[in-house]
Amino acid sequence: MTATLAPSAGTAAPVPPAPTRSRGELVALAALLVGTAVLYLWDLGASGFANSYYAAAVQSMTQSWKAFLFGSLDAGNAITVDKPPASLWVMALSARIFGFSPWSMLVPQALMGLGSVALIHAAVRRVSGPVAGLLAGAVLALTPVAVLMFRFNNPDALLVLLMVAAAYATVRAIERAGTRWLLLAGVLIGFAFLTKMAQAFLVLPAFVSAYLVCAPTGLWRRVRQLLGAAVAVVVSAGWYVALVELWPAQSRPYIGGSEDNSLLELALGYNGLGRIFGGDGNGGGAHPTDLPTPTGAPAGELTAIGGPGGGGGFGGTPGIGRMFNDTAGGQVSWLLPAALALLVAGLWLTRRAPRTDPTRASLLLWGGWTVVTALVFSFAQGTFHEYYTVALAPPIAALVAIGGRELWRHRASWAARAALAVVVAGTAAWAWVLLGRSPDFLPWLRWAVVALAVVAVVAVLVPGAATRRIAALAALVAVLSGIAAPVAYALDTAGTAHTGSTPSAGPAVSGGRGGAGGDGGAMPAGAPTADGQDARGAGPDGGPGFPGAGGGPGGAVTADAELVAALRGAGTRWAAATVGAQQGGGLALASGTTVMSIGGFTGSDPAPTLEQFQAHVAAGEVRYFLAGGGFGGGGRVDLPGGTAAAPGTTAQEGAAGSSGAQDGRSGPGGRGGPGSAISAWVEQNFAPVSIGGQLVYDLKQPIG
Repeated sequence: MTATLAPSAGTAAPVPPAPTRSRGELVALAALLVGTAVLYLWDLGASGFANSYYAAAVQSMTQSWKAFLFGSLDAGNAITVDKPPASLWVMALSARIFGFSPWSMLVPQALMGLGSVALIHAAVRRVSGPVAGLLAGAVLALTPVAVLMFRFNNPDALLVLLMVAAAYATVRAIERAGTRWLLLAGVLIGFAFLTKMAQAFLVLPAFVSAYLVCAPTGLWRRVRQLLGAAVAVVVSAGWYVALVELWPAQSRPYIGGSEDNSLLELALGYNGLGRIFGGDGNGGGAHPTDLPTPTGAPAGELTAIGGPGGGGGFGGTPGIGRMFNDTAGGQVSWLLPAALALLVAGLWLTRRAPRTDPTRASLLLWGGWTVVTALVFSFAQGTFHEYYTVALAPPIAALVAIGGRELWRHRASWAARAALAVVVAGTAAWAWVLLGRSPDFLPWLRWAVVALAVVAVVAVLVPGAATRRIAALAALVAVLSGIAAPVAYALDTAGTAHTGSTPSAGPAVSGGRGGAGGDGGAMPAGAPTADGQDARGAGPDGGPGFPGAGGGPGGAVTADAELVAALRGAGTRWAAATVGAQQGGGLALASGTTVMSIGGFTGSDPAPTLEQFQAHVAAGEVRYFLAGGGFGGGGRVDLPGGTAAAPGTTAQEGAAGSSGAQDGRSGPGGRGGPGSAISAWVEQNFAPVSIGGQLVYDLKQPIG
């Protein structure tokens, strides 16, 4: 009689062990992981230093342990990047061990992608078996925006790895109401916060609801466990916030992106609620033609910053269709409609399952992640870039695998076969639309996808009594019809060099962006890199550029050997100072020296103040001041209409006006930085000279 008793409220229900691995599965898994590694590592150095903003910070972190701790843009520790430094720690440790280079910086990113694929395979396999696990891993690996970000140096690679790892830990916790697994999930989310702040918390509603509904233990124990996990999140994220807040402000760098030199304010403001609701410090989904431009300039012409076309890196107008628009659609949405449909189908098929059913738990977890993240991204009024959608790649991959497997298991039912046919046909129709936005890219592929879908639909609709051969054909062709188009985009992405701060996966799309990164895309060449080598391509204005240039935000500016030699011979704490990190980062990378980026990313942060800069100059700590700067500026700012503005305050204000409209951090309606005041003071007190065609002020040579 006791054998029939249900487990007590505090006892976890027995869970079947994960299926053992056959030799065939091990071979398939090895092929998946090796293929992913090749895709992410092949010709990885082609993008040079990729985003020079983060690359300059990584370089500074190899030169100063204080810069390492805080994520400083420069080894002189004037200002930090506008994100916490967790992702930079990984790249900087690699660079300290192997020497600073594009490869030492980017290989950890690629390995994070490999780890994400392995973890999502493991999480899905535990619930839906080896075939579904392999499919989930392959879909994630081949999502175009995932290929982009796992070959790039933005923080998103580590963010995705940590969120997928937390999802895996939550799946393990749900199996047996395991407290340790749940606490581990909390720790991982805390460190994800130290990677990209509030975005890490978008998965929490899904994780909490899945555990609260499905964990095999009593309600109050589930609540207590979740409270413990919340403490783990706070501790693993809060230790660093507390360290920065308690550190004397005068002995650490200014916290870039914040309004009052506070990491907590940065988390709550610019990188928190500001992303959702917009406001000062956060732009929004404006198209370039909607942005303010200098007087007399054609609408949308932003030549001062390298002028990305189309979506301008802001993902289009906020609304329910943002994930499917011209700029964001080709990044991640290929299988998004299928994932949502399969989520609904899976929940319907498991509606009569026990509360603790692991399949339904996983559907709630991955489905909640997808829905919450997609809605927040779609309606965010603050800064949004298309590459943020990499956070949707893991849950879409998991839903396609888990939901598809559930429908396939029930294919004996006419309704299940009809649902599968609708999903296959709908996915092919959406691929037809997305491929039509790149009409010059493999025009035959649209017809191939349609042909595969027709065969798959016919095979799927064959009654369940059909032979196993037909069933296998149906499954194979259905998968091929769904992934053929994103695979083509993924391969194009892997074969294209990407630079700047707003990269975009896939080929160029009509009315949007794409191709080589969305910032102009040109690969620079001829300029010496930090290790003395030459980079590829041509820099903006036809001159030599720095590695990782694209002529736009986060890319590089022009320089030549004479300027680089002058910076290397400066012998001061900062070899040079310039307004904004766009020029400053490129100069630091080209010369291997320390360059102060006044005002941080766009030049809009209030650091250093004019008085602080004057004190640094009086102490002999800054040798040169480079005119121009601003958001992607150089020594010469080309305003719309072809007029070259004179270097100095006017030029910088012109650059800041355009860049502020583009980024939402300065310019009309945004907060201004100290650049104009410092530029004016330098111009009044120091004589300009030309070094390598760049207007430079020698701060050791005052006028008179």
